[in-house]
Amino acid sequence: MANSFPKTKEEILKYVKENNVYFIEIWFADILGYLKSFTITAHELEKAFEEGLGFDGSSVRGFTRIEESDMIAFPEPETFTILPWRPQDKKVARMFATIVEPSGKPFEGDPRNVLRRVLSRAKEMGFTYYVGPELEYFYFKSPSPNLEVLDWGGYFDLIPRDEAIDLRHQTVSMLEEMGIEVEFTHHEVAPSQHEIDFRYAEALTMADTVMTARLAIKEVAYLNGVYATFMPKPLFGQNGSGMHVHMSLFKDGKNAFFDPHDKYHLSDTAKHFIAGLLKHAKEITLITNQWVNSYKRLVPGYEAPVYISWAMRNRSDLIRVPMYKPGKEEATRIEYRAPDPACNPYLAFAVMLAAGLEGIEKKYPLPEPVEENVYHMTEEERKKKGIESLPGSLIEAIEITEKSEVVKKALGEHVFTNFIENKKIEWDNYRRQVTTYELETYLPVL
Repeated sequence: MANSFPKTKEEILKYVKENNVYFIEIWFADILGYLKSFTITAHELEKAFEEGLGFDGSSVRGFTRIEESDMIAFPEPETFTILPWRPQDKKVARMFATIVEPSGKPFEGDPRNVLRRVLSRAKEMGFTYYVGPELEYFYFKSPSPNLEVLDWGGYFDLIPRDEAIDLRHQTVSMLEEMGIEVEFTHHEVAPSQHEIDFRYAEALTMADTVMTARLAIKEVAYLNGVYATFMPKPLFGQNGSGMHVHMSLFKDGKNAFFDPHDKYHLSDTAKHFIAGLLKHAKEITLITNQWVNSYKRLVPGYEAPVYISWAMRNRSDLIRVPMYKPGKEEATRIEYRAPDPACNPYLAFAVMLAAGLEGIEKKYPLPEPVEENVYHMTEEERKKKGIESLPGSLIEAIEITEKSEVVKKALGEHVFTNFIENKKIEWDNYRRQVTTYELETYLPVL
């Protein structure tokens, strides 16, 4: 289902006038992936298209210093859609914006501009980058720390009178009303954990889709008196939520990852891309898994990809290559399993693409796949096979990424510096806490 909404300025102005659209929300993201918005009325829209909308960037996380705070948001016509959860008597539309400086130069701190830059690098090499994420999340009865699940179901379970099924169905209906294609949805492994998978699309469009879907999922939950969260690991002893990302490169209209003569049906381009992801996996983890809580998910035993390896079928590896189906060459892809759904999708897609392009440009060799379950190997066996691990904590990830030229080049100096500075503050705030675990473990004996 393609987005059937108008895609040019003239068509949008006509549509707004004829379809009782009264408000237009202008959306953009800060460097951490928080959705930001301000609203204009329909009669201001034409001016917004022509001149942009000025705002104070110094109040947006990671944007600018006070002395250089003026920013301009230009609405992107191709992102126009109606918000189905808003009142229909005076409809509310939304458009994502591109942020520029007063001089007209694209603002390097805008995450959409970061992804655009890396996509331009791919385009110069002849590639278009497609992604298809699997978005996992939890429903709880409220955002209270005393978490109460809606169900005790497991993977693919069909639970009689399961209220979450209706929540998922409502969400999918709303997303499709907005022109977002959903492939399928189901119950995930943990209690009250669910997943929505999107049909692959060009990366910038898909990053906008992830931002939109996260809000839509929360809106539907709110309308039904429950709470949805993308926190990577809310429940101790249960699987956390991931955002497995399926990726492919197309060149001249054909899948550049497919080779009919290779035993894995993978082209050299695909192999170098995978090798690039493996080589730079540690460096990009701070971006794909950006929160203290992200590293509570990245532990052995809960289906999280801790070890840096690849395989054709094995789901314990960081990278999985889904099985090739004859006649489905366009579906040849790789699945990167580390990201979680609380990342900034613009930055995450940017660094994953950048790592893969490094592999292609420098022709990194691809090691043999690891089809055994890596979790069941001893540390000595993993060492013998050269299998390393992703960072085990936020501070470890920070220290690795700080030294990464690949990530710095992908994000640009501004975002790279501000992102790491913000993560150091988060780590300091976290490590100063005295947790319930410490009190229960040490207070009685020390």
